[in-house]
Amino acid sequence: MNIRCIVIDDEPLALQQLVSYVEKIPYLKLVKACSGPTEAMEVMSVEKVDVIFSDIEMPDINGLEYIHSLEEKPIIVFITAYADYAVEGFKANATDYLLKPLSFTDFMRSAEKVKQQYELRNAAFKEEKRKASSAWGSEYVFVRADSKTVRLKVSDIQYIESRKEYVVIFSENSNPVMTLFSLKSIEEQLPSDIFMRVHRSFIVNLKKITEVVQNRIVFGKNGSVPIGDQYKKDFQNFLDKYFLK
Repeated sequence: MNIRCIVIDDEPLALQQLVSYVEKIPYLKLVKACSGPTEAMEVMSVEKVDVIFSDIEMPDINGLEYIHSLEEKPIIVFITAYADYAVEGFKANATDYLLKPLSFTDFMRSAEKVKQQYELRNAAFKEEKRKASSAWGSEYVFVRADSKTVRLKVSDIQYIESRKEYVVIFSENSNPVMTLFSLKSIEEQLPSDIFMRVHRSFIVNLKKITEVVQNRIVFGKNGSVPIGDQYKKDFQNFLDKYFLK
């Protein structure tokens, strides 16, 4: 088991201590040690991260503000010298809240909580995927939108956009539908030979593309979506496969 994590602290000594503790836990894999939320944002845009160990009191953006800004939240552990933040930390759905000075014993106990939460999330995700995979592979799916249940033809879907806890599904000949899903969960369920993630906020139906203009994918008169830097290579490979030569 490899639980991928980042650690965030603006104090170099505290950051180095976190790194040394992570390296002692065999199932934790350190992706990056970050000196602040800005650096963490850059890492999260290109790397898969399962857990964030974060300080709270930092310049510019504090740890709580950073976590609240995330659309898809990994497992969170806050580490701070201020007990006053405990209530706010747990309101942010943190798995644990540790006080400095931090001992390895306390960190090890917290890592066990992280491991349990990771296993629970994985089990829930696998069950959700099992239930939903057959649906998205069918001709139609039903999704909840406000107080209604809407039927969508899968082959008519042009693209899907992430908007924090929700996604908006854009289809031909019908109005956009907003429903409570994460883009990541839908990506795992959609047929990968038809749908591709091309941006951290967008999945597209490859069969509905009409043009590619610079770094945007166009769907006729129904709008366009950007291509993210980390997805350009995979999308270009798709284009190369079907280029006339």
